[in-house]
Amino acid sequence: MLGHNSIELIAKMLVGEELLNKARSLSNRPEDDIARGCGYVGPSGRLLKKSFYRALVKAKAEAQGWQLPRSTTNSGGGGSRGRQAEFRTRVHGNGNLLIGHAYTKRLGLEPGQEFRIELNRDSRSICLLPLNDEMMDSDPDQVQPFSESQASDMVSVE
Repeated sequence: MLGHNSIELIAKMLVGEELLNKARSLSNRPEDDIARGCGYVGPSGRLLKKSFYRALVKAKAEAQGWQLPRSTTNSGGGGSRGRQAEFRTRVHGNGNLLIGHAYTKRLGLEPGQEFRIELNRDSRSICLLPLNDEMMDSDPDQVQPFSESQASDMVSVE
């Protein structure tokens, strides 16, 4: 229900000069109303403030002839690939050590696959050995750790 004081919802998110003009025309309203009036509302009705502010800064920079540095976030329209695997982890407060999806995907591991965990106390490292692999019968001291560039299946405990 929109009353006579409500902001008209825009079907698309305004950008550039169009965004600046609409924001100026609503400048006497609260920030949320300005963002809403410029179309920065998600499908669920949630206000997309971060996207609105970024678009506003970009539009203002373009209007002033400024060159903004390339965004390092994923909202930059395809310029970024999102979070990247760091090949680092840490022991959580509950004592668990997590190896995330990025690593298991990179190794081609599937849910339900089982591994034998080998601990090397000298190097304080953990090796995961597939249970169906011939390496299962090898001596733990003979296991050669992989480098980070080889999509490490070994995680060092720091």
